[in-house]
Amino acid sequence: MTETTSERPGIDPILKMLLDAVPLEFTVDDGVEVARERFRAVTPPAEMLPDMRIEERTVGYGELVDVPVRIYWPPVEAHTDLPVVVFYHGGGWAIGDLDTHDHVARAHAIGAEAIVVSVDYRLAPEHPFPAGVDDAWAALQWVAENAVELGGDPTRIAVAGDSAGGNLSAVMALRARDAGGPPLVFQLLWYPVAVGDLSAPSFTENADAPILNADVMTAFLTWYLPGLDMSDSTTLPTDVAPANAETLAGLAPAFVGTAEHDPLRDDGGKYAELLAAAGVPVQLSNEPTMVHGYVSLAMASPAATEAANRGLAALRAALHPGG
Repeated sequence: MTETTSERPGIDPILKMLLDAVPLEFTVDDGVEVARERFRAVTPPAEMLPDMRIEERTVGYGELVDVPVRIYWPPVEAHTDLPVVVFYHGGGWAIGDLDTHDHVARAHAIGAEAIVVSVDYRLAPEHPFPAGVDDAWAALQWVAENAVELGGDPTRIAVAGDSAGGNLSAVMALRARDAGGPPLVFQLLWYPVAVGDLSAPSFTENADAPILNADVMTAFLTWYLPGLDMSDSTTLPTDVAPANAETLAGLAPAFVGTAEHDPLRDDGGKYAELLAAAGVPVQLSNEPTMVHGYVSLAMASPAATEAANRGLAALRAALHPGG
C-alpha cells in the first residue's frame, strides 16, 4: 500500500536546495525552446567530468542513415571485447541532447565498465512519435552490427535510459525480442514511462513535484503524442506503452529505478510488477528521498549518487557475469 504523503520521507535536502535555486519548470505555452534552455542550465561544468576516449559519429540502419551518436570508451587499459550499452537520454522526448546527458553517459561507461553509445534521436514537437522510436531502433541495430569494430562484444549489449529514454529503452527491449534480435542481456530503466496510466496515485501525489510536475508532463505529452488519447492506457501502442504487449515473457532482465517524489513512480513500479509476473528477472529500487531526474543530479548529492550507483551496479553485474 502506498504511504500517505505525511508519513513518507522528504526530498533529500541537498537536492531540494539545488532545485529551489534552479527550478526546471515550464508549460506548453512557454514553448519547447524555453524548456530546452532551462534543461541545459542544470548540467555540470565540463571540468568536473572524468576523462575518457569519446567519438562522435553519424550512424544508421536501413532507410535511416543520419542518427548522431556519441561513443564513450571506459577508462580501462584494453578497449577490446567490452560490453556495450546503448543509452537514450531523457527529457520528455522533446528536450535534452548528447550534451545535457554527457555526464550521465560517462557515469554509465565507468560504472558498468562498458562502451556507451549515446543516441541523439529526433525530438518532438518538430519530430513527434514515432520518429524518436525509429531513430532509437536504427541506432540499436547499428550497434549490434558494428559492436566488434568498436571493440565491443555483440553478445553483451544492454539498453539504458532515463525518463523518456527509459521509455525508449523498454520499447527497444520489446522490439528486440519480437524481431529476434539483437539479443539484449539487460535493460536499465531509470524512472521510465512504460504503462502510461495517468490515473495512478503518484500522478496526483506528486503533481507539484520538482522537475516533472503536471504542467511539464502535459507539455511533453502534447509535443510527443499530439492527438493521442491518453485516457485509457490499455489502448496505447506498444511503442508508447510496452506494458501493453501480449506478453512480456522473454524480455531482457531489468533494473527499474523510481523516485518517491516523482509522478512516474507508480508507472515504473507497475511495469516492474508486470515484468516479474511474466517471469522476467527484475529489480525495483524506489528511492525514498529522490525526485525525477536523480541520475542527472548524482554529482550534486551523495544520496543521489548512492541511488544511481544501485542501478549502475546491477548493469555492471549483468554485463560482467563472471567478475
